[in-house]
Amino acid sequence: MSTPTDLPLAGLRVLDLSRALAGPFCAMILADLGADVVKIEPTPDGEMVRGWGPFKDGISVYYLSIHRNKRSLAVNFRDPRGLDLIRRLADKADILVENFKPGAMANMKMDYASLAARNPRLIFASITGFGTTGPYGGWPGVDQIAQGMSGLMSLTGQKESGPTRVGIPIGDVVAGMWAALGVQAAVIQRHATGKGQMVETSLLAGLIGLLTVQGQRQLSLGETPGVAGNDHPVIYPYGMFQAKDGPFNMAAATEDMWVKLCKLLGMEDWITDPEFKDNAARNRNRDAVKQRLNGKFASRGKLAWTLELVKLGLPAGPIFTLDQVFSDPHVNETGIVEEIEHPKLGKLRLIANPLRMAGLGGRSVRSAPPALGADSRRVLEDFGIASAEIDALVASKTVQVA
Repeated sequence: MSTPTDLPLAGLRVLDLSRALAGPFCAMILADLGADVVKIEPTPDGEMVRGWGPFKDGISVYYLSIHRNKRSLAVNFRDPRGLDLIRRLADKADILVENFKPGAMANMKMDYASLAARNPRLIFASITGFGTTGPYGGWPGVDQIAQGMSGLMSLTGQKESGPTRVGIPIGDVVAGMWAALGVQAAVIQRHATGKGQMVETSLLAGLIGLLTVQGQRQLSLGETPGVAGNDHPVIYPYGMFQAKDGPFNMAAATEDMWVKLCKLLGMEDWITDPEFKDNAARNRNRDAVKQRLNGKFASRGKLAWTLELVKLGLPAGPIFTLDQVFSDPHVNETGIVEEIEHPKLGKLRLIANPLRMAGLGGRSVRSAPPALGADSRRVLEDFGIASAEIDALVASKTVQVA
């Protein structure tokens, strides 16, 4: 794979030593933006998610979702020659991404201090479950544990069900996004200082960093919010309502929108009623507001109501299942899904990078997720490893090729 030279991060070399989700998601963002990302995978089986289902023709769908635009180099991490090879590659890299348990990189002599002593320009991105200091610094961390300990689960769910996890590994994804943001800031700072630095985040910190108004309510007012259900915590009516054919979302987020909604539904009496005329009053009387609105909405379908509300400038939309999302004309016409040729699967549809910028040239998916070791030889050649040494590394099974 050759990366176009006019992309935003073109020219940057990234070693992706991470596994599972947070680190690979970070590296994928960097790859989408044009960095040359080398996924360094342990032999003989590669990245752990290659073995996670579900599968399409024997290929992990999980792997497909987070490894576009990367090259695969397969190395035996148990062979001292393999670890030495990775250190040599890090000497010529701009960025390294890892999410091993705290201490693992130091045991391999690939912690930031060791690698920066050899390559002071290296930017070292480390993602952990809970950070490396504090009482939980040495704990292993996974997404659901972080969702619970960040307070996010306490805000998510219904009163009847109690705390509920988000339906995707949001802690992993968010940590990866924070790390990618930090890496890019470090690249900019390196232009001025000539030096790299360590960029750290954690699943726990990443999710706490998203708490915004709910977190500030606790810090400033001492209010401990409970599960928010499907309604906005402080604005009403703003949430899920029931139409004739099922639920949809609607947001009367301003007083002007509330007046328009009341006129549309023939509820003019509530425009001036002191029990409902402003947001504070409606928040106190949520049950009464929801009951009356659902009674009105029951007369028509959710798409019909959506169109009526949008005409008036009120945000609204049906609640889609994923099959509906990916068959939706708006989703398909706006390039949220892109298609690439996969050597085994043929035409492969992938969720594209959601950023839109001229520097990406109109698309973000430039290569399919690679087979294990598919790029081993070419990567080593690009990093200046001599052909004879590459042959010896392959022969000794220190490096695996596809």
